[in-house]
Amino acid sequence: MAIKLFATDVDGTLTDAGMYYSESGEELKKFNTRDGMGLKLIQAEGVKTAIITSEDTQIVSRRAKKLGVDFLFQGKRPKLETISELCQKLGITMGEVAYIGDDINDFDLLCAAGIKACPADAVKKIAEIPNIIRLQKKGGEGAVREFIEIIFEKNLI
Repeated sequence: MAIKLFATDVDGTLTDAGMYYSESGEELKKFNTRDGMGLKLIQAEGVKTAIITSEDTQIVSRRAKKLGVDFLFQGKRPKLETISELCQKLGITMGEVAYIGDDINDFDLLCAAGIKACPADAVKKIAEIPNIIRLQKKGGEGAVREFIEIIFEKNLI
């Protein structure tokens, strides 16, 4: 089945899971530009993109806007419920969703996604999900791009 929606977590996936603070208390996150290009490449193939995170920050809002991500979900709502509702709106199934996540709050969504991946440094419970693609790159080091390249290599679009 072809992928119609590519969704990603943020902390530990698009970033290295670090929480950086300036002397003035400003929060900072490091994003990898190759991940951003990967999202652009998959969008060019007609695949919708989504960022879903438990955090709620302007940093992520700005990054999503810069990348032209189709859907941004921030906050404490269960991720599987959120993406399931989006699938209903788009008229697609969970089998047509690709998702990458790294921690326990991604577990249910990863289990339900048609194709799933985790960065090399994902927590053990995530890395042990059946049929998950364990990537070679760590979060924030191009793991999202690596997953997208695998999707292209396997002709899953």
